Amino acid sequence: MLEEASAELFLEQTYAGTTILQITRRAGVSRATFFNYFAAKSDLLWVDVDAGLAGFPVALEECADAAGRTQAVDTVERALLQVCAAFGPGHVPWALTQYELMGTAGELEASALSRFMAQASLVTRFTGARMGPGSELASRAFAMAVLAAAAAAAGVWARTGVNRGALATYVGAAIAPVCAGYRSTHPGVDAG
Repeated sequence: MLEEASAELFLEQTYAGTTILQITRRAGVSRATFFNYFAAKSDLLWVDVDAGLAGFPVALEECADAAGRTQAVDTVERALLQVCAAFGPGHVPWALTQYELMGTAGELEASALSRFMAQASLVTRFTGARMGPGSELASRAFAMAVLAAAAAAAGVWARTGVNRGALATYVGAAIAPVCAGYRSTHPGVDAG
């Protein structure tokens, strides 16, 4: 209810012109209820993305378990594609397609950073654990590069319009060169 109310209000009067109190009134809930679900108004822009990203740690472990002894980069690549599979042409986060009408471009950029960094830390820990001591720089560089490529692909995908296709196609194309480069320079990274 809160997400729907906020989307309506952001479209009607922009993100900056909408208060949390207006959102809660439109949704028919109390202000306290809002803070039971969201820490900030900007979190409403990320509901679908956050739900998808919540499955990324599980996808990493499932892909690692299924792969046996294989490179960690392969596991990260498969896990990212698994998470992206939930987003098809008919399931695009509204905040990514309506940001101009809602006036949320700046807020999306600002609130994206904490999400990006959380995923970068997850990938860094995952690959670093498989590379061993002294691998922090390589693990961090890979995490930042592969996630930046995935984020760029998601942006292009969202702006493509009704003929966009599946998100995984875009992300797969964007992260493939990053993963190939990492594989060639770190061939001993095992996932098991």
